[in-house]
Amino acid sequence: MPLQQELNHFKAQFAQTAPEDKKQTYEKFISQLGNSGLLDQALQVGQQAKDFTLTNALGKSVNLFQLLEQGPVVLTWYRGGWCPYCNLTLHALQNDLPKIKDAGANLVALTPELPDKSLSTVEKHNLQFEVLTDLHNEVARSYGVVFGVPPQVMVYYNQGFDLHAFNGDSSNELPLAATYIIDSQRVIRYAYLNADYRSRAEPEELLAALQNLG
Repeated sequence: MPLQQELNHFKAQFAQTAPEDKKQTYEKFISQLGNSGLLDQALQVGQQAKDFTLTNALGKSVNLFQLLEQGPVVLTWYRGGWCPYCNLTLHALQNDLPKIKDAGANLVALTPELPDKSLSTVEKHNLQFEVLTDLHNEVARSYGVVFGVPPQVMVYYNQGFDLHAFNGDSSNELPLAATYIIDSQRVIRYAYLNADYRSRAEPEELLAALQNLG
């Protein structure tokens, strides 16, 4: 099943069960984010990637430019283990990880979650790729994909989970569910940018983009 079909199925379930005011608040938030200009300000295809060194849940440091010496990198952000759309996406990426590796690429996921939280996500989904903590969304900020969650949305988030506890700060900031493919020359060759967290880069589309790197 394509990833977006799974995401749409969960979205439909939410639409059937969620209170009307909650649905309207979320839809307004997504619309405002889409009209904010953030997507245009983010790094785009043809631009140079920004280097970073982050650690995974086990304390191992991973440097982007060093990884690029091995081949292209698929770089993706997820909001946190509390996000069902993120969990579906991580599961789909793990399923296609052998194909991504066969294409000569490494897959790296970034999250603002604290290491103990991201470790739970890794173990839950048996992820075999690097999941790195982007503390305070510093790397996301350098790529232009970080935004502030408005108070009216935080009301609902706080009813379901503690974002501050997941991220270790009180900024109320999250990254877009962005995905980039960066080639060995450190150039962005593919960019998926969407204000709607319920839509993600399709793994098959990523594989096709990797094959077209030449």
